[in-house]
Amino acid sequence: MSKTTVTLLPGDGIGPEVSQAAVRVLDAAGAEIEWERHIAGAEALEKYGNPLPPEVLESIRRNCLALKGPITTQVGKGFKSINVQLRQELDLYANLRPSRSLPGIASRFEGVDIVVVRENTEDLYAGLEHTVVPGVVESLKIITEKASLRIARFAYEYARRHHRKRVTAVHKANIMKLSDGLFLDCVRRVAAEYPEIQSDDKIVDNMCMQLVMRPEEWDVLLLENLYGDIVSDLCAGLVGGLGVVPGGNIGLDVAVFEAVHGSAPDIAGKDLANPLALMRSGVMMLYHMQKDEVAERVRRALRDVIVRQKIRTRDLGGEASTTEFTDAVVKAIEKDTSA
Repeated sequence: MSKTTVTLLPGDGIGPEVSQAAVRVLDAAGAEIEWERHIAGAEALEKYGNPLPPEVLESIRRNCLALKGPITTQVGKGFKSINVQLRQELDLYANLRPSRSLPGIASRFEGVDIVVVRENTEDLYAGLEHTVVPGVVESLKIITEKASLRIARFAYEYARRHHRKRVTAVHKANIMKLSDGLFLDCVRRVAAEYPEIQSDDKIVDNMCMQLVMRPEEWDVLLLENLYGDIVSDLCAGLVGGLGVVPGGNIGLDVAVFEAVHGSAPDIAGKDLANPLALMRSGVMMLYHMQKDEVAERVRRALRDVIVRQKIRTRDLGGEASTTEFTDAVVKAIEKDTSA
């Protein structure tokens, strides 16, 4: 069987460590992937003078798949977010972030199973801003019918395919009556095509309150770009944090799966990083590749290590290093494969 070529962007900080861990696990599970490694972010800026070299985009377009470690985005200065650039350049219009309670992972809630579907290309998060005069900055919020209809259809198709029962559109149309109003109108038009799926909507501030009071009640959340960025992190906090939650950016022809946590430079190179989120993003990628059997093999191994063996990294209350956790997962896969 020929191998599938996948672009690998190890990232900054702890990125190379968690990327190496994820690659080991996917390879051990029999994913049959040929990894094409490229650098982006701070390392690429230093080496090439460009944080997103053209060959990175060429590789992803050619392979149609990428696995990406965390890349540092400086606050208030520095180069434009690589995440934003990738999404815009490759038209990765849908950000998919499942947050599900995991046995063996301590959190404040149980029974949480929320999927955030976030429009990924426009809205305030696109970073269209300029200085009007010194001391006055204008940021542009662009909402289009095309993008709103497209992400709404993605959310409802996802709900139908995965047998989800409810899609909730999240907005601020009571104040931004034109922009968020257009988004909400587009969602309602698409919802009419899926009568078997329950549809409702919530104002974003009320939604945040509902999530921290009764998170188990919600199913699929559909949001504009900026709201989705905030609410998806909130949902991750309901199930153990960004260190356990996978993510994917999906377009018509290309998909990039990523760790959604930061690059944690303070622990880089110390063998302390938690690779679980990127491993689970790799599982999402395997399902996307229709390698369901391999994906299930990794999922079972992760559950065995975390729940039965109780091997966890320090951020999850354990003592395992990155290497020790990865070794345990690989051994669990090998045991599963030989059973």
